[in-house]
Amino acid sequence: MNTDLATNSTPAATATATSVILQVTDEAAEVVLGALAGEADGAALGLRVAISGTEMSPSMTFEFGYDLSLHEIDGVDGDDVVYEAAGLTIIIPGDSVENLTGATLDVPSNALQGGLVIRNPNRPDMADRIDLSESGSVAERLQNLLNNHVNPSLAAHGGYVELVKVEDSKAYMLMGGGCQGCTMSAATLHQGVATIVTQHVPEILDVIDVTDHAAGENPFYQ
Repeated sequence: MNTDLATNSTPAATATATSVILQVTDEAAEVVLGALAGEADGAALGLRVAISGTEMSPSMTFEFGYDLSLHEIDGVDGDDVVYEAAGLTIIIPGDSVENLTGATLDVPSNALQGGLVIRNPNRPDMADRIDLSESGSVAERLQNLLNNHVNPSLAAHGGYVELVKVEDSKAYMLMGGGCQGCTMSAATLHQGVATIVTQHVPEILDVIDVTDHAAGENPFYQ
């Protein structure tokens, strides 16, 4: 996750003081302090960090999305949590506290990337994001899962997965687009797609890749 900072404000409210929820590295604090130095009222602003939703990574795992902004300290909401960390005033909305506890605000490992990252051990519950109808055959429910949850995520990276057949509790799948011949395709299928499939279509016990990866633009099976 890489994010920039925005400035906003809300009507004044009472903040709640507590212990550190989101850790802040010195390097990340330096970036934020630099942004505050460029604001005329920087001394009155804190860093607000909120969970904005969920998104699916290329490896098919759900991760949190974040919103970082410079926020007036005197304008926090009543359920916001406010504390000091690394020389900064940190503001966490009440509904983000649980899922940000134990996370760390840091700079990217790649110095050329810029911005800030949040390294968070917490993950969204996939069961809360996927709701499949109990009706229909195994193949129909599996196709529904691919159409509505798996392929929309893979499409963002130029790939897709096709269901070839279901046989003996096994799903045979073909990977296409950017997934064909990609060095990450094995991890995507076995650690990502297979995990989602076996969790939400329990009749499927294994996922078999029948793709000819050697025919892709970047074959790694050759």
